[in-house]
This record gives sequence, C-alpha cells and structure tokens, in this order.
Amino acid sequence: MVVRCAWGEDPINQAYHDHEWGRPQFEPRALFEALTLELMQSGLSWKTIMNKRDNFKLAFSNWDYNQVAQYDEAKVDALVQDASIIRHRKKIEAVINNAQCMVEMEATTIDFSAYIWQVVAGMPIVNHWQHSDEVPATTPLATELSRDLKRRGFKFVGPTTTYAFLQAIGVINDHLESCDFKYN
Repeated sequence: MVVRCAWGEDPINQAYHDHEWGRPQFEPRALFEALTLELMQSGLSWKTIMNKRDNFKLAFSNWDYNQVAQYDEAKVDALVQDASIIRHRKKIEAVINNAQCMVEMEATTIDFSAYIWQVVAGMPIVNHWQHSDEVPATTPLATELSRDLKRRGFKFVGPTTTYAFLQAIGVINDHLESCDFKYN
C-alpha cells in the first residue's frame, strides 16, 4: 500500500503530490507556474486550483512569462471574463506583474532560478515531520524571501504564499516522514 501525505490522497491532488510537489524545480517556466498557482490558491482550496490548472496554462500562454509580461488591459479584461480560471482581477494583474518582474530580473542578469535557490545555497531543506499539523504555514526564511520579492515588485507573495511556493518547487521538502514520496 502506498502512503502519501494526507492532502495527496485526493485523486485530484495525487499526481501532483506524487510527481511534482517537493521535487526540485529550476526551469524558469516551472517556477513561474508554481508561483502563479500558489498566488491563485490564496484563500481557495488546492483542489480548486488543480481542477483549473490546465485552463491556467492556456490562459497564461503555456507559462511563457515573457509573453504574459506583455499582456495589456484588454487581455486582463478577457481573463476576468474567463470562467475556466479564477477571475479575480487583482490576482490576474499580479500574475502579469510577476511575469514582468521576472523579465526585468533577467534583463539585469539576475537568473530567477538562481535567485530563488540561493536562499538555501542550492541545497533543499528536508524537514522530518511526523504529522501534518507540524508543518508550518510559513518560516523566517519564507518571510525574508517574501520581503525581498515585494521589494523587487512582486505581488501576492506574502510569507504563507512564498512558503507554499518553496514547498512546491522543492526548495523545502515537507513530505511527512511516513510518505513514500518524501525523498523523490
């Protein structure tokens, strides 16, 4: 019998839990996707986000942040009308803004992946939680990175969203000790 973190038992979350969450990601498009999904999840269930994930991918140009950075007000208006995604104007504007911030960082020779991974000197933090209630919602590391992202112009990147992002991309591995996928 396969043992997963409790949230990964739901069939909608299972593939994401088993094959993506907590695995180190370095490719900028994958990082942009993870940041966008975590931003969109704020205040909603992860199941809602997973149900709309393919639609987000289409809406945000296959996660091409260079294209998303070019979205204009007409595109924002169209996305707000798109019932297949989360139609929260401020979140949609934040996604576009964050894409612009990534492009700007690259233009000033700051690789977004290297920037994110430098917070742990390139080595993931592997936690050893026994129960899901031990997993924190945020940490000082996430709070510090959140502040720096905001200083760089990113939006909807509070400490909790930033921590979830770090978990998603494998900077922090918070699979429970009992989870068969903890070290993948």
